[in-house]
Amino acid sequence: MIPLEEARARVLADCHAAGAARVRLDAALGLVLAEDVDSGEAVPPFPSSAMDGYAVHASDIAGAAGDHPVRLQVIGTLAAGGTPESTVRRGEALRIMTGAPWPPGADTVAIVETTRGAGDAGQVEVLAPAPAGAHVRPAGEDLTEAQRVFDRGTVLGPGHIGVLASIGREEVAVVPAPRVGVLSTGDELVAGGGALRPGQIRDSNRATLLALLRRDGFTAVDLGLARDDEADIRARLTAGAERCDAVLTSGGVSMGDFDFVRKVLDELGDMNWMQVAIRPAKPFAFGVLGGTPVFGLPGNPVSSMVSYELLARPGLRRLAGYPVDAQVRPPVRAVADATLARPSDDRTTYMRVVARPGADGRFHARSAGGQGSNLLWPMALANALAVLAPGRGVEAGEEVDVLVLE
Repeated sequence: MIPLEEARARVLADCHAAGAARVRLDAALGLVLAEDVDSGEAVPPFPSSAMDGYAVHASDIAGAAGDHPVRLQVIGTLAAGGTPESTVRRGEALRIMTGAPWPPGADTVAIVETTRGAGDAGQVEVLAPAPAGAHVRPAGEDLTEAQRVFDRGTVLGPGHIGVLASIGREEVAVVPAPRVGVLSTGDELVAGGGALRPGQIRDSNRATLLALLRRDGFTAVDLGLARDDEADIRARLTAGAERCDAVLTSGGVSMGDFDFVRKVLDELGDMNWMQVAIRPAKPFAFGVLGGTPVFGLPGNPVSSMVSYELLARPGLRRLAGYPVDAQVRPPVRAVADATLARPSDDRTTYMRVVARPGADGRFHARSAGGQGSNLLWPMALANALAVLAPGRGVEAGEEVDVLVLE
């Protein structure tokens, strides 16, 4: 057996990001920048009011109080999108709305909550002082012209999209999301509903893997269900490698006589057949078929999901241009709410757990249920994997590393 880190290194060595493509901003969410982005303008482009109120001279209202209001002459109203048409002089006030451009002459805002009508037309009473510069947003407060906004390798979230829109970007260069094909294999598998014959089971792995790919921002391609027939498997794998950036297979990667995936991949590609020192998901295959990375995942449902998480997902994120520190989930320390027992072997166990923040401010973890590699329901209930190194396991109250999946 080989350590997980060695198996992952073999994967990453043969996964390379595609070239850049320009996409519209509304199609860039979740993708990785393939260029550095600098701002071509200041944001905001002009000074403006941060509050509703009155633009005034701070010296005019320095002594204002509830029992000693300062009365000012109102010279007009300025809304967001408007243009100042006059200078605010001493003894005057310009009614101003949030986001309106700042008028010349004034140097502070008497917010509306500290004012009241004086009863005389065109006048306002100010009931509290405001220092010079209060509630005035300077030009370039968020971004200055020519400022570096985002570096190449940034994963674009909703906030990034908003910033790019704020500087007028309509397109951006990104690494395209990889197209990833998913192929299930096995005569025992049945797609969809209907009665099962003796020995048949429903194909859950393909649906699960396609969903995982979509969750992680990749373009999922269904390559169907292949029989235990070398010609069928060969045709589907060859077509998948031609139309996709990567291929995931499920099942047929062990040492049995009916593991036809292994035979076909050995014939078509340059493959590594590995026994990884982890539980579940010990058997794993990886290689390249005509330049396309191929991940051979085990057939047990939980093994398939864990193998995807620990080995395939990092490789696919590298294909998508993610930086090294974003290819693998960082562990989080959690407190075990009950004993997390593990088998007495030399493999690292990835236990399916439910992890939640506790009242003490720390994460807490408990088993999600049965840990057999064929038990998909507990895996669906889990939101994390507890990392149990070889040894005695983790007692209640002790800390453990967890990989939070959601």
